[in-house]
Amino acid sequence: MPLPSQSRVVRRYSTEAVRVTAILRLPLIGLMALLGPVIRVVHWKPDVFAGLLIGYAALALGWLIFVLVRDVGPWAGWVSTAADVTAVVALCIASGGATSVLLPVFFLLPISVAFQYRPRLTAIVGVCTAVGYQVVWIVYSKRDDAVGFPDEVYLYFGFLLWLAAATTALSYVLVRRSATVISLMDVRRQLIAESMGAEERERRQLAEDLHDGPLQNVLAARLDVEEALERNPDDMLVAAESALRETAAQLRSTVTTLHPQVLAQLGLTAALRELTDLYARRGFEMSVSLDDVGHPDCQELLYRVARELLTNVTRHARATTIEFALTRTDGRTTLTVADDGAGFDPAVVPERVAQGHIGLASHIVRVESLGGTFDVTSSPGSGTRVVVTVPDSR
Repeated sequence: MPLPSQSRVVRRYSTEAVRVTAILRLPLIGLMALLGPVIRVVHWKPDVFAGLLIGYAALALGWLIFVLVRDVGPWAGWVSTAADVTAVVALCIASGGATSVLLPVFFLLPISVAFQYRPRLTAIVGVCTAVGYQVVWIVYSKRDDAVGFPDEVYLYFGFLLWLAAATTALSYVLVRRSATVISLMDVRRQLIAESMGAEERERRQLAEDLHDGPLQNVLAARLDVEEALERNPDDMLVAAESALRETAAQLRSTVTTLHPQVLAQLGLTAALRELTDLYARRGFEMSVSLDDVGHPDCQELLYRVARELLTNVTRHARATTIEFALTRTDGRTTLTVADDGAGFDPAVVPERVAQGHIGLASHIVRVESLGGTFDVTSSPGSGTRVVVTVPDSR
């Protein structure tokens, strides 16, 4: 099953960067509002400056709410950064006297974009910021001949261009690193998928060998004993027939455990229904809700996870009630198992792995390697709830 593409991963992290920037934008605007009341600055157009600042703050607040409640696309980075550059340049032009005070803001804008995993956007923002700073000083010097055009403006312009190059390179490095990580995760996933496939083939072959060999021999021996009992009733033959019957049942159970035929023939829902019926017969109060999910690619894994979880309930939880659910929404299959047992501290799972108890841990690794999630909610005395979600391979 393939990992999410690099573009999807980059989009997810760039969306997070847009949200973080949206959160940090409001404190920055608050600092700009201190120009005048706290920092002695005589604005060229104070009313225009105040109006622009209020409008910028309102837009920033609306944008923050928007990006927090919705997933945004690649356009969000372009829109937000273009608005930032435009707003800062407009505020500097309206203020005039605050241009030198707002210099750090020009340096912060490219940095805020660098972590969006988009080198081209970072480069464009960096260059536009440098040009915008130069334009502000040109307008300021034309308006007030006494100010002129200080030589340090050229130096700051050079610094801004250097910062544009540096942040672009940083963004490029981040993109390459994410590509490397995704590639390594893809290899890891393929290895685990191949391992799971090999294990499933071995289980199937072993189940067939047990069914066609030892189980048939035991059944044949049982028939011979039954025929002997009909001719000559004997207590030892009765005991032998009982032992052979129990052995045959154990072999059938082992064959079913190794490779449940109902899973291959009727699908995951039918196999899990059979599994939950087994535990209901063992005395558990079962609350079962199973959607018809057909034959998802992950059905073998989810079946084994369900069996492992139910086995753990039997061995460790001391529970009386089990809630069991299977659902499928938006291309994701979700298995939920909850009990009212003793519960445990999830932090002890690594310790149990170190002690050799790797059943649950191995399933967690397999689920996560397929892009799924394995969430365990538990605490001593409050039962356990496990939610396993695995996406489709397509």
